Amino acid sequence: MLIVMGHVQVAPSATEEFAADIQALAQSVRRREGNLSYAVAVEDPSAGRLLVAERWRDQASLSAHLDAPDTRAFVGKWQGRMAGDIRKYDAANERSLMDG
Repeated sequence: MLIVMGHVQVAPSATEEFAADIQALAQSVRRREGNLSYAVAVEDPSAGRLLVAERWRDQASLSAHLDAPDTRAFVGKWQGRMAGDIRKYDAANERSLMDG
């Protein structure tokens, strides 16, 4: 499993538009083969800061998502208007929070 986590930064005045666009994209992303979860939340609207959290079955699923037409259209619209630090992590030992 892959975990994708990080922050995206947009101009505070664009936070509402960005959040609406990413939520619209999320509707199709959550139905993609290999998507285990996909969430974006506004962390600080006055700073234009959003939190991104995704889980993917494997690299092929994540790559297909990144190459999908709607993902590419979203990135094309916001490229140059967003910045971020989003990282990808390999997870090999998934268990519930309370397990040791």
